[in-house]
Amino acid sequence: MKKGLLLFAVSVLALNGFNAAAQEAQQEQQKNIRTGWTFGALPSISFDADLGFQYGALSNIYYFGDGSTYPEYIHSFYVEASNTTKNYALFRLAYDSKYLIPDHRLSVDLSYMPDALCDFYGYNGYQSVFHSEWIDEKDAAYFSPAFYKMKRDIFRFSADLQGHITGCWYWNVGLGILNYGVGGVNLDKIYDDTTITDTSLYSLYVENGLVKANEKNGGLNPYIHGGVTYDTRDRQQNPHSGIHADAFLTYNAAFGDQKEYNNIKFNAAWRHYIPVFGQRATFAYRAGTQLLLAGESPFYANNYMNQLYMQRAIYEGPGGANSVRGIMRNRILADGFAYANAELRIQLVRFKIKKENFYIGINPFVDGGMVLQPMEGIKELSFATDDNSRFRQSVDPLQSIYAPHFSGGCGLKIAMNDNFVVSVDWAMPFKDQDNYKNSNIYVKIGYMF
Repeated sequence: MKKGLLLFAVSVLALNGFNAAAQEAQQEQQKNIRTGWTFGALPSISFDADLGFQYGALSNIYYFGDGSTYPEYIHSFYVEASNTTKNYALFRLAYDSKYLIPDHRLSVDLSYMPDALCDFYGYNGYQSVFHSEWIDEKDAAYFSPAFYKMKRDIFRFSADLQGHITGCWYWNVGLGILNYGVGGVNLDKIYDDTTITDTSLYSLYVENGLVKANEKNGGLNPYIHGGVTYDTRDRQQNPHSGIHADAFLTYNAAFGDQKEYNNIKFNAAWRHYIPVFGQRATFAYRAGTQLLLAGESPFYANNYMNQLYMQRAIYEGPGGANSVRGIMRNRILADGFAYANAELRIQLVRFKIKKENFYIGINPFVDGGMVLQPMEGIKELSFATDDNSRFRQSVDPLQSIYAPHFSGGCGLKIAMNDNFVVSVDWAMPFKDQDNYKNSNIYVKIGYMF
């Protein structure tokens, strides 16, 4: 009897202790719940092998209301203004919410992206031969750092809505405007050297009709799109398991003398995250395509990768930091293309600083891209220099248009609370025709996919 009373007393004390600990934990959690508006301003600093060093400022503004939805926000505003040492700028305002329209996710993006030195390497990947000495060797017989450059300014507005179908399936609809301003490089504004020739691959394409008169200056292209998403990821940021796949159609409109560029494009992407060793190692891969189903597409829109909703400022492919690392930006320019990425995400060391959780990891990777629908009419182009020497922008008829472009490398990741990730990726191409540099560094925020 005494033992029973003693056990009952111990149980009551233990239960009271557990209740007190739970109440204390709940009170501590309530202290950490954010309510109302929060403002955060940071410098916008990154590095891209193609774009150079980026500098500027950004701000995330969140509204949590009474805190009942925390850690999810009710409204999110993102503002950024930045420039790079290679004359690419970004001015962006983005909005995201699951609560403005109940049970739906609304994303709105307004961006202006002037690019005074946009890369242009010709059509159809390997079919256009790249001459690295023309831009990298001042003692070469022909030299112009702007030969593979053009001006491309993009103004974009988009509004996208996502709703739930059933289970892990979601529907998506959206509309937007893409306005392109295209032309030759303003050499006087960028270079102090007045001896640099204004001959460029873009100007040769215009002179020889490969870039048509009604597309050489860009144009206005409103669009609408719709599709479905399948999502079983364990979380949206830095997932360790699950699948995220989407497929959608985009109708791009054109008017006036550009009415021939009304077209329909199809996009599909498959992203798979496979746990290898708990949460310490994850194998992640992505494969996607963009195809022209009907109509014609202006050349300047063929390296823009359509998306169901905007999570980054710019989507280009294949080639560059956001699609095929180590390969020059816009190297694969075609009506239709495919791309793929595979990487092993390994967390080497986990540690805490005060209440924040950190890890340091690496991610060896292989990327690839290829032409699926080539652009027609490409031909060998010749041009004369000031000393009347003649050079050729050559076409390789023996090189398969459909040959894949591969690159590989490794990244270093420093993550806080498994969400905020500082990423430093190094990549090199498998063939010299894809880049004349083997040390291509990209410093970004987050994983690529």
